[in-house]
Amino acid sequence: MSLEKDPGSRNGPELARELGPFDSTMMMVGIVIGSGIFLTTGIMAESLPSASLIMLAWLVGGLLTLAGALTFAELGVLFPEAGGQYVYLREAYGPLAGFLFGWILFLVSMSGSIAALGAAFAEYFGRFFPVLSTGNALIEIPLRIPGSDGYWTLSAGQFVAVILILIFSAINYIGVGLGKRLQNGVTVAKIGAIVILGLIGVIVARGPIDLSLNPTGAGAGTLLTGFGLALIAVSWGFDGWNNITYVSGEIRDPKRDLPVALIGGTVLITILYLLMNWFYLKAFTPAAMAGIVPVAERATSVVMGSTAGAIVTAVVLLSMLGALHGAIFAGARVYYAMARDGLFFKSIGEVHPRFRTPAKAILWQGVWAGVLTLSGTFEQLITFVMFVTISFWIAATSSVFALRKKFPDRPRPYRTWGYPVVPVIFIVASTGILVNTLFERPVESLSGLGFLLLGIPAYYYWRHKESKTGQSEDLNEDQ
Repeated sequence: MSLEKDPGSRNGPELARELGPFDSTMMMVGIVIGSGIFLTTGIMAESLPSASLIMLAWLVGGLLTLAGALTFAELGVLFPEAGGQYVYLREAYGPLAGFLFGWILFLVSMSGSIAALGAAFAEYFGRFFPVLSTGNALIEIPLRIPGSDGYWTLSAGQFVAVILILIFSAINYIGVGLGKRLQNGVTVAKIGAIVILGLIGVIVARGPIDLSLNPTGAGAGTLLTGFGLALIAVSWGFDGWNNITYVSGEIRDPKRDLPVALIGGTVLITILYLLMNWFYLKAFTPAAMAGIVPVAERATSVVMGSTAGAIVTAVVLLSMLGALHGAIFAGARVYYAMARDGLFFKSIGEVHPRFRTPAKAILWQGVWAGVLTLSGTFEQLITFVMFVTISFWIAATSSVFALRKKFPDRPRPYRTWGYPVVPVIFIVASTGILVNTLFERPVESLSGLGFLLLGIPAYYYWRHKESKTGQSEDLNEDQ
């Protein structure tokens, strides 16, 4: 049974619909382009020693993301409300499926990503101001655990990260208007910086690129395995492409603007990623860049000198700010939608009467992300749930088939281009990445499933609580 509700019927005021097509596209691009494109290619080169295959991996990643975006665009116009992927899973497979997605998102995926972005910003920021880096310990407390001689450490960088998370949470708390202007400005500056750096690097760098598929003579099995590992890294670079659907309830005309943001944003991101990787390969051979994590900074230093490398660090900081703000903006809308369905704390489903934002959802998301930041466990947690995250991508994309059968007469101003082939391509390719992740990281993958299973008793707790609340309200009405 559908749980869809009138946005303003339960808790007073509606969310403010202030996002136009440009705002939505900048939000989508800003969320996706974080630190991945500046750090990932050097890691990919360790398992994929071919320039042409590295470029192909990024292109394939972009095309797969586009297949997902084309599908999610139909889902978004079918249910243009806050929550996005949570809503699609709920409507297609029932409230338990939607809840488990939101459970993982709050517990680890989104909150952990916010913590990771905050910590990564602090790490880069510390290069300019070492006293504020993650390497500067402010507090060290011995762990009172038998057999452990470790310490819990609070670094200056962690403190900076928490303050940053709280500042951006406050900006989003007090209104969509200020948040969207900040996101637009940061994203436009980020795109401009990437284009300028990429074009300058391509023009200035004169190194030839060996485009042979197998310059090292590696076996076919080694290349195939390496390409699969590279696609996992590329998936990280494109992660967050679906987050714009979470804020559908605040897009002025989601049936028109959401497909524009998803499809146009994916195409733009793919072009920017290919441009940056062409620049890297003009500066380094794959063998030379293998294992270099800050590949953007190192490549720029090689081509234009150490000063330019410092400028790239500033661009990375700007990029992470945009991704951090976008994640805070988008994530809270899922918990808000869950709460309105009675599947989370009731107060999280309230809309602020003045600012018309899901204020308490934003607040609690910020608090939990801050806790993860201080704990220092977010990197391990994100690794654990990557397997589950890809599984939910597959499930949500598959829902387009279920929802066409379930709601055949519902208006669809946009229908998935290339249906059913495009969704099937995304599902099959993502399943391949999922299987590869399971074999390459079995412990992390199974641990992620453990986190997911913990959500089942939590779901039944909230369903029971909602049932008792409903019975109580009915009793009061009878009296």
